[in-house]
Amino acid sequence: MKQWVLMLSAAVLLYGAPVFGQDSDEESGGDSSEDIGSKVEAMGESMLEMKSTLDALKKLKFSGYVQAQYQMADTVGNSLFPVGSASAGTFGSNIDNRFSVRRGRLKAAYTADYAQFVLQFDVTEKGLGIKDAYTTITDPWLRGFSLTTGVFNRPFGFEIGYSSSQRESPERARFTQTLFPGERDLGVQLGVSFDEEEGVLGMFNLRAGIFNGTGGTAVENDNNKDFIGRLGMQLPFSDIGLAVDGGVSVYSGKVTSRSALVYDFGTVSGGPGLVLDSSAANLNASFDRSYVGADLQLYYDSPLLGGVSLRGEYVTGTHPGVPSGSAVYSGSDAVVNRDVSGYYVYFVQNIGLVNQLVVKYDVFDPNTKVEGSDIGKSSNGLSAADIKYSTIGLGWIFHWNANVKFTAFYEIVKNEEVNAAATSKLVPYKSDVKDNVFTLRAQYKF
Repeated sequence: MKQWVLMLSAAVLLYGAPVFGQDSDEESGGDSSEDIGSKVEAMGESMLEMKSTLDALKKLKFSGYVQAQYQMADTVGNSLFPVGSASAGTFGSNIDNRFSVRRGRLKAAYTADYAQFVLQFDVTEKGLGIKDAYTTITDPWLRGFSLTTGVFNRPFGFEIGYSSSQRESPERARFTQTLFPGERDLGVQLGVSFDEEEGVLGMFNLRAGIFNGTGGTAVENDNNKDFIGRLGMQLPFSDIGLAVDGGVSVYSGKVTSRSALVYDFGTVSGGPGLVLDSSAANLNASFDRSYVGADLQLYYDSPLLGGVSLRGEYVTGTHPGVPSGSAVYSGSDAVVNRDVSGYYVYFVQNIGLVNQLVVKYDVFDPNTKVEGSDIGKSSNGLSAADIKYSTIGLGWIFHWNANVKFTAFYEIVKNEEVNAAATSKLVPYKSDVKDNVFTLRAQYKF
């Protein structure tokens, strides 16, 4: 900037020489040397202010994406079973196809020195919602420690933090949607991550924090706080074109019962079923919500076929739900303590530079203590919330350019078949419900 000021001053002195050669400023009608110097100084200050503004704008980055899609289900939606429940929500009554905006994200990130502020909105035909609202502060000495506060992704597993704009399947696995709805929560997180130059230390990373446990947009409803953490590892084998990433995760939390009714699983009429405990001591008592998980990602750059990735994740634990569903208990109805497990496997093969073949298999068992044949037996309390699901996903992705991609994805959903004596709402589940879903999606990202 000093160079600009000097150049301007030299230009004024050069071209203004005849003026300065007059006997008096008044006679020539020109400005005095002092006035010209003041103007040059003012111009310099103005340019400094402009540079300051531009520097600030450089720290602000906008990004976002829109996912517009068409979906078709095998069966018209009705109240008996949730058609397409793992595919961005159920289909309404008398509907088997629809257009929708699955995600409409706008993200603003302001980064200055060793701090970052992030705010992200989601806009769809259902309305406007907040996805992220957090700040991250990084230590200025080692630059390996960070503190994040606000609403952000839970530090558990791989799929939660894997952006929906990059993910090869339309939705996350069924167990991820059930155990970690919305992916986000409100809390504080410590991050530890070093560069590869740090040797062995650079191979590991840690994210761990304390959260409300109610999700990113729900207010706290009890005094319990949940611990969530993941220890990750990265093993690059650059000489053979292979990279191996993975991690282990822990979720340790509790929910507070607002009812005296609590169900556990035991023996009912000679078989497994719900056992009711209606003790007054259950009111305002806490019950465990705890999971452990492991994830692994393999990336290989094949010289013949192109890039290929194989990813998998497994989770198991104790899940407090409600009698009518497998959603996390949120402070109403009775508590149902279930043991759950789930896993997924992805296979993604790049074909050329713009195409990808995707195969995905995911399984979620919302009650590992019962079999399908136990559900629907006389008065044992088991319901559709205890049915195990598996899903095979087959997809093709075409990258039009750096901003646009198209995805065609077909999900084959299989439910556990219930007891032949089942009645009422369990009747459709005596065989596999026709609830497969086809999704055709166009995404624009900037």
